[in-house]
Amino acid sequence: MKSVEDLFYALLQDVYFAEKQLVKALPKMAKQSANAELEKAFTDHLEQTKGHVERLDQVFELIGKRAKGKRCEAIMGIIAEGEEVIEDADNDNIRDAGILAAAQAAERYEIARYGTLCAWAEELGDGEAVKLLKQTLEEEKEADELLTQIAEGTVNEAARAAA
Repeated sequence: MKSVEDLFYALLQDVYFAEKQLVKALPKMAKQSANAELEKAFTDHLEQTKGHVERLDQVFELIGKRAKGKRCEAIMGIIAEGEEVIEDADNDNIRDAGILAAAQAAERYEIARYGTLCAWAEELGDGEAVKLLKQTLEEEKEADELLTQIAEGTVNEAARAAA
């Protein structure tokens, strides 16, 4: 990599891969959720995530590059942690707390990545890319806040009572 443009493209590929993996993981997380509010959050965020992929397609088009992902080990690790909780949890309440924690790790990873992409798009003077990326960044922050509310509202207490 020799330029900010190269870094931008590489990170765009990373987050594109991550979003596509989450499109596959979120339905399983929703199905495994015993808490109705958590299940709805995952289902709703799945639809948002599909929109994130579409926005990323637009950003790739803006920079004149083919939309393609590059394997992201970080998101694969986070998804694997969530799958491990699904397999190993002794009860529904513990499972909900574990998959919620994995989902928040994914959200925070995405927040960090989209924040960087926004800064680099701004640096590169690509206002349209900034607009698209900021929209996704705000949705990721809202998803993280909702997961925090669900955790603090019901899931963590139910998990603690189950122990």
